[in-house]
Amino acid sequence: MRLFGEVKKMKAVKFLLWVLCLHIVSLAVIDGSPETCPADISSGCGDDWEGEFFPGIPKIKYEGPSSKNPLVFKWYNAQEEILGKKMKDWMRFSVAFWHTFRGTGGDPFGAPTKMWPWEDGTNSVAMAKRRMRANFEFIDKLGVDFWCFHDRDIAPDGKTLEESNANLDEVVALAKELQGRKIRPLWGTAQLFMHPRYMHGAATSSELGVYAYGAAQVKKAIEVTHYLGGENYVFWGGREGYQTLLNTDMERELNHMARFLEAAVAYKKKIGFNGTLLIEPKPQEPTKHQYDWDAATTANFLRKYGLAGEFKLNIECNHATLSGHSCHHELETARINGLLGNIDANTGDPQIGWDTDQFLTDIGEATMVMLSVVRNGGLAPGGFNFDAKLRRESTDVEDLFIAHISGMDTLARGLRNVAKLIEDGSLDELVLKRYQSFDSELGALVEAGKADFELLEKKAMEWGEPKVPSAKQELAEMIFQSAL
Repeated sequence: MRLFGEVKKMKAVKFLLWVLCLHIVSLAVIDGSPETCPADISSGCGDDWEGEFFPGIPKIKYEGPSSKNPLVFKWYNAQEEILGKKMKDWMRFSVAFWHTFRGTGGDPFGAPTKMWPWEDGTNSVAMAKRRMRANFEFIDKLGVDFWCFHDRDIAPDGKTLEESNANLDEVVALAKELQGRKIRPLWGTAQLFMHPRYMHGAATSSELGVYAYGAAQVKKAIEVTHYLGGENYVFWGGREGYQTLLNTDMERELNHMARFLEAAVAYKKKIGFNGTLLIEPKPQEPTKHQYDWDAATTANFLRKYGLAGEFKLNIECNHATLSGHSCHHELETARINGLLGNIDANTGDPQIGWDTDQFLTDIGEATMVMLSVVRNGGLAPGGFNFDAKLRRESTDVEDLFIAHISGMDTLARGLRNVAKLIEDGSLDELVLKRYQSFDSELGALVEAGKADFELLEKKAMEWGEPKVPSAKQELAEMIFQSAL
């Protein structure tokens, strides 16, 4: 009887276990998607949580231009070869951590509008680790190989430099684990513009203590970029400039900035970091005048201080328009000076006079951008970094994917258009024809620097009044538009 009772108990336990399993399965079927990361960290979503941050969003695939699905690529086909390279190798797309995972939708006139499901409202190291996990899930699902970061965006500032470095080390260790062998930083950088200590700049600060602190922060940022396998390191002089020359020794500040960059070059070489050092030009905002105003100004600075062989430029399209240029102009200026290293793929709004950091969706502009990239032979070890943010009113998690997909497709479409222009050949032929007079014997002497004024005067008298042909601007624009 006792044995019979034990058997009945075992059957009852098995039955209860079966009911429990059935209940769990039914819940999963009803829900239909993995549990998202709850905002309340006390509910079990710690920094070691391994669920999905973007449930219901699959890996983004290529379906072609006819697809109506917003969560697929219509023009970007990573493995497709165009002009002798795979699209992924022309583009080398990178996710910007600060806009994608630290963007809040706040602006000078309003409070933040976004609070992603995985956020707990803190800037703790634990929260930083959760963001890092979300970052790599996003990168994996988007299907890119690169990301980029500011040091203070991925890890919180501490009360001391030592504490800040320790916070950064802890988060970077997790990033190293999560990125594996395939993913790596396109570039890293130090945030030398947000903290009050940098209100007068960092490398151009009037205070030696701030200069030293900035140098220490850059030293650490170069180290972690190197540790993570980063391919470049960027200097953006967010406050390296002036508000008025009345209280500014501009020559001394420029000399200090050059010494700062020379020290960075020396340290990079000392630790064996082979990545490219990049400078990102910007004309103003937040300062009235920033020393790296545009590509030409920055190139002149590098030449003056003997740094042209150590740096290239990271061109941001929105910064180009703020300086009164087109993005294409800035890219060509960098390219013909041998300085084109990387592109911040964004755009501004012609009706708004500030750095709006919008995703690039203009097909014509993207085609001109890709003209420069193709003429440059590509960007490697640089690439396209999406220094772009969702609009304040876009608050769904899926909007992060839609924005990046749209930006990637736009540039991919630009590349396809460039291939059509090259295959057609009409635009190149128009440009060659316009300068054909220099393909003469005298033209060759001019371009070789062997035609003096006496010779040129003799020819001018011999030929008389020159005939000046049409530039055919409208035809050039027609040919260009026909490829879009």
